[in-house]
Amino acid sequence: MGLGKKTIDDANYCGKKVLVRCDFNVPMKDGVITNENRINAALPTIQKLINDGAKVILCSHLGKPKNGPEAKFSIEPVAAALSAKLGKQVVFANDDTVVGENAKAAVAAMNNGDVVLLQNTRFRKEETKNLPEFSQELASLADAYVDDAFGSCHRAHCSTAGVTDYIKDTAVGYLMEKEIKYLGNAVNDPVRPFTAILGGAKVADKLNVISNLLEKVDTLIIGGGMAYTFVKAQGYEVGKSLCDDSKLDYCKEMMAKAEAKGVKLLLPVDTACVANFPDPIDAPVETKILPVTQIPADMEGCDIGPETMKLFADAVKASKTVVWNGPMGVFENPTLAAGTLAVAKAMAESEATTVIGGGDSAAAVQQMGLGDKMTRVRRLLRRRTFFDKNGKKEKVSWIRQSARLLLQATGR
Repeated sequence: MGLGKKTIDDANYCGKKVLVRCDFNVPMKDGVITNENRINAALPTIQKLINDGAKVILCSHLGKPKNGPEAKFSIEPVAAALSAKLGKQVVFANDDTVVGENAKAAVAAMNNGDVVLLQNTRFRKEETKNLPEFSQELASLADAYVDDAFGSCHRAHCSTAGVTDYIKDTAVGYLMEKEIKYLGNAVNDPVRPFTAILGGAKVADKLNVISNLLEKVDTLIIGGGMAYTFVKAQGYEVGKSLCDDSKLDYCKEMMAKAEAKGVKLLLPVDTACVANFPDPIDAPVETKILPVTQIPADMEGCDIGPETMKLFADAVKASKTVVWNGPMGVFENPTLAAGTLAVAKAMAESEATTVIGGGDSAAAVQQMGLGDKMTRVRRLLRRRTFFDKNGKKEKVSWIRQSARLLLQATGR
């Protein structure tokens, strides 16, 4: 596949115990799965491994159990669904510790082509903290590891990242391969003009990818909370708006780089200001539209204003490829979602290849009912460990989908 990463087609897994991280985080009501799309998406990879004669050990999280094991978050219904779809029994290893006596016994009894599903990985509190103890336990079950959890691979958890510290034979499954190829084409060989849009509140994280984006795009649009750091770097006060003072010099460097590269860098020209951040977040709030150069000391910008909406929408409509990561404002609040909606509508109406990424921007597009208008709506793949085809272990950052996107490989 692209980027020289190993896929399951680069090996035969006959006789090997293969731990496969899937995304079985399916919606359920009263213990019944209401949408099986994620299960269906995993089937090609599972079937390939079965055909190879592998001993297939599946794992996934389901929901967000907060206090350890909870019956309502048991992944057992997925085992029944998989059994029906694969036409063979999928053994469910029901251990609250995930890698307990039932799991160990089930794996020990496997024949080639058998399938075992482990209990919800988030039943272990170590999972989301990526602690080595649980990573080692998962790794102890298998000879090889396959990551096919595209919807979860952006998280540095035990089952998505930590386990690869203890299993040398790693690869990506068909779902991951498909999405990575798509994103690689969108970013590395885009139809131009190519526009990237960055937003959201995670200022420091995204500011650091701007330099890479400026090497690839024709237009870079910056909105959301991160925009106010750029505004302040231009010499203006931003009141109580989100701002990372430690990145002011960096912003100045990036503005200079954009000019030198001939990249059009678009920043907000007006903003929807509030006196107090809404609490709760969806509470009614009064806004005042002001130029970004005139934000009062006692107010904060929480969305882009109407002039900026038009500026950004016009740029989107003039593009042939658009990747977007991060909302333009506090989209969880109906009043402060207008900027995000304006950008989403512009992308939905565009004939460009449009890719949406990042949990917030993807959620915003889906909430607005525009997901089916976009070419891709996915989540951010940050930093993962895989093996290249020469067996060399390397860290790969795929800043995907809009910079959730910008599939960039940085070998370590």
